[in-house]
Amino acid sequence: MSEIAAHWNYYLVIILMMLGFYAVIARGNMVKKMVGLNIFQTSVFMLYISVGKIDGGTAPILTGDPASVYSNPLPHVLILTAIVVGVATTAVGYALIIRIYEAYGTIEDDEMAVLIDSDQDARERADAEPAS
Repeated sequence: MSEIAAHWNYYLVIILMMLGFYAVIARGNMVKKMVGLNIFQTSVFMLYISVGKIDGGTAPILTGDPASVYSNPLPHVLILTAIVVGVATTAVGYALIIRIYEAYGTIEDDEMAVLIDSDQDARERADAEPAS
């Protein structure tokens, strides 16, 4: 069996990780950044699940056969917890994006930076004017 076919899951993890990382770095839209973070997170889940799988391994239920090979259940349990935390984090992220859109009228990074700078400049000018 070729090296690529034997470790296809690790190559898939790397591809998904880089796609998610690219979406976070290259996109200015916050929703697209959240999608990229979710793709990146999914690749990490796949990596941990791949590490926990053993060829020919069975569920860790004692049968009395000393020749049994068991798969490690710990990565699967940790990933189940990580999925729940990831869903909650994603919900909070999207809620923040909605609040940002309500406050600034945009979810683009560069447009929001211009709006924040103009707001800050207006505040500085208002503070510099003498009170009458």
